[in-house]
Amino acid sequence: MKKILFFLLLFAVTINSSWAQIINPVKWKTSIEKKSDTEFVLIFQATIDKGWHMFSQFTPDGGSLPAVFDYQESKGNYNLVGKTIESPYKKVYNDIFEVDEYLFENQAQFRQTVKIVNSKVKNIKVGLEYQVCKESCIQQDETFNFAIPEVVASAITTQDTAENLQDNASLDTTTTVSADTTTVSKSTDVETTVETTEAPEDDKSLLTIFLLAFGSGFVALLTPCVFPMIPMTVSFFTKQSKSKAQGVRNAIIYGLSIIVIYVVLGLIVTGIFGADALNALSTNVYFNIIFFVILVIFASSFLGAFEIMLPNSWANKVDKQADRGGIVGILFMALALAIVSFSCTGPIVGTLLVQAASKGGIAPLVGMVGFSSALALPFMLFALFPGWLNTLPKSGGWLNSVKVSLGFLELALAFKFLSNADLVLQLHWLTRELFLIIWIVIFAAWALYLFGKLYLPHDYTKVERISVGRLYLALLVSAFTLYLIPGLWGAPLQLISGFPPPMTYSESPNGFGVSTVSTTQEALPEGAKRGAHNLIVFTDYQKGLAFAKASQKKILLDFTGFACVNCRRMEDMVWSKPEVLNLLKDKFVIISLYVDDKKELPEDQKYVSSETGKTIKTIGNKWSDFQITRYKANAQPYYVVLDENGVDANKPVGYMPEVSAYKAWLESGLK
Repeated sequence: MKKILFFLLLFAVTINSSWAQIINPVKWKTSIEKKSDTEFVLIFQATIDKGWHMFSQFTPDGGSLPAVFDYQESKGNYNLVGKTIESPYKKVYNDIFEVDEYLFENQAQFRQTVKIVNSKVKNIKVGLEYQVCKESCIQQDETFNFAIPEVVASAITTQDTAENLQDNASLDTTTTVSADTTTVSKSTDVETTVETTEAPEDDKSLLTIFLLAFGSGFVALLTPCVFPMIPMTVSFFTKQSKSKAQGVRNAIIYGLSIIVIYVVLGLIVTGIFGADALNALSTNVYFNIIFFVILVIFASSFLGAFEIMLPNSWANKVDKQADRGGIVGILFMALALAIVSFSCTGPIVGTLLVQAASKGGIAPLVGMVGFSSALALPFMLFALFPGWLNTLPKSGGWLNSVKVSLGFLELALAFKFLSNADLVLQLHWLTRELFLIIWIVIFAAWALYLFGKLYLPHDYTKVERISVGRLYLALLVSAFTLYLIPGLWGAPLQLISGFPPPMTYSESPNGFGVSTVSTTQEALPEGAKRGAHNLIVFTDYQKGLAFAKASQKKILLDFTGFACVNCRRMEDMVWSKPEVLNLLKDKFVIISLYVDDKKELPEDQKYVSSETGKTIKTIGNKWSDFQITRYKANAQPYYVVLDENGVDANKPVGYMPEVSAYKAWLESGLK
C-alpha cells in the first residue's frame, strides 16, 4: 500500500512540475442576451489574474497585439450588428514601443450583437486571439460556442413579421442564455455593465494637457496680435464704466467670455469627431500626414510666409454687435478678440487640438479650458489692479521674435507626426538619423535667429543688441542642438525619448561611424538576419541548428514576439551590456522564434497540435506549439541554452532583467 501511495505521489509531482509553466491568467465566461426573436448579444466576460493585463481591440499599431475576434461561418447564417463593444480600457504609455497602449486589468467585457437569418443555425462559433502580459507575454487563442435556443427557430423563419413586432414593442426583460446550454432564464437587467475605476494615468494625462495648454495661453499673450490688446481693452472698461466696481465686473465678464468661446470650440471639436474617434484618428496614417501638413502651414505662418486670417467681414459684424453694450456686448467683444487675434492664436489652438486629439476623450475640452484661462487671466487681473499696466513692457520687435520662435517649435513638432505615419507603414523613409538631422537643422536655425544672425520677413529692423533673456534662450537652444548631434552616432537621447524613431528604425542600428557597422557587410548564413545590436539571428529552428552543428557552438533558443515588451526590454537593457553581448556574439548561435508571426504556413505544413488540439496555421502558431509541446511553457521571453545537437544544456528561464544573473545563466549553459 505504501509503495502504491509513493508512486501516486511521485506521479502527481511529476505531472505538476511538467505543467507548472503553462500559464493561463485569463478565465472566460460567456452568455447570450436576447434582444428580440432574431437578435442576440454575445457576451464575453474575462477575469484577469492580478498583475496581468490584456489589450483592447483598438490598441494602436506599433505596440502589443490587440484582441481580434473571428466570427466564424457567419455568411448566410447570421449578421453582425455594429462592432464588438468593449468595457472601458486603461491607457498606458509604452516606453519600449513608444506608443500609447490600451489595456484591461482585473476584468474586461466584450459584447457583439448578432442577427440570425437562418433558422437552421444551432450555434455560433467565435475565435479570439489576444495577448496578455505581466513580466512575460503570452499569445492566447480561444474558441467559444454560443448555443442558439430552439424556442427562437420558428421566429427566425418568419423574420419579417418578427421585425415588425419588434418595432412596435419594447422588451421589459432580457432573456439570458448560457453559452454552454440551451436553457433559457429570465433576467430583469436589460444590460450588464462592467464598472472600472478611472486610471490614474488618464488623470495625469489630462492634467498634462491642461498645464501645456495653460502655458500655451501665456505664450499666445506674448504675440503681436494679443499683447497690445491688454492695455487697450482694460483701459476701455475702466474709462467707459460708471464706477471702478463696474469696470472690474465688466473686465471679469470679458475674461469669462473668452473662456466660454474657446471651451465651446473644444466642445464642437469633440462633438463632431467623438471622444474615441479623435484618438483613433491620431493613430491613423492619413491623419498623421494631414496633421503634419497643418503644422507646417501653421509654422510657415508664424515664420512670416503669410498670415492666416479669418474674413474681415466677420470681425466687422461682431464689432457692430459689441456696440450693443451689456453682457451680450461684452461677449461679442471677446469674440472679436478671438477673430482679430486668430492669425497668432489660431496656429497655437490648432496645434493644441491636434495634440489633445492624440489623447482622445475630453482632452480637447480640457485643453481649451487651460488655454483660454491663461489668455483671459491678465485681462481680469489688470482690471483689478490697473497700476500693473505701467509695469508691462512696450510693444516692439520682441513680440515678433516670440511668434517666430513658436514657428520653429511647430515645424519641429510637425515631423513627429510624419514619423508616426512612416513607422506605421514601415517605409523606412524618415529613419532615426534623418529625423535627428532635420531637428538639428531646425534648432540650429532657431539659435542663429535668436543670436541675430538670421532674419525673416517680419523682422523690419536689424538686431544691434540682444536682451539677457533672449541670450539665455539662444544659449539653451544651442545647447539642445549640440545635445542632439551624438544621437547620430547612437546616443540614446533620453531627454527626447519617444520623439525620434527608435534605434532599431535607423539606417545603422549602431550609429554611423561605429566600427561594428562594417560587419553588416558580411554574408549572412542561410536563414539568418541581423537582430538587435547587430547580432546574427536565425528565425528558423532547423537552419539555426544546422549552423550550430557546423560551427560547434552552443545555441541560445529565444522564444520571443514582435509585440513582446519585455523581450525588447531584455534586448535593450541586458543583451546590450558588453559582458553579455560579447558572450552572445562569440559563444552562441541565436535562434529567435516569433510566436506572433502571422505569416500563413503552406497548406502541406498545417497540422493539428497533438498537445492542444488546435489547428496550427501560421508560423507563430508553429513556434508557440513547439514551446508548449517541448517545454510545457507558453510565456515570452523564454530562453533555453542547447548544445549543438539540440539537447537542453541548462534550465530554461524567462524575463531576467539583472545583467549579472543573466550572464551567469548563459555561462552555466556553456559549462
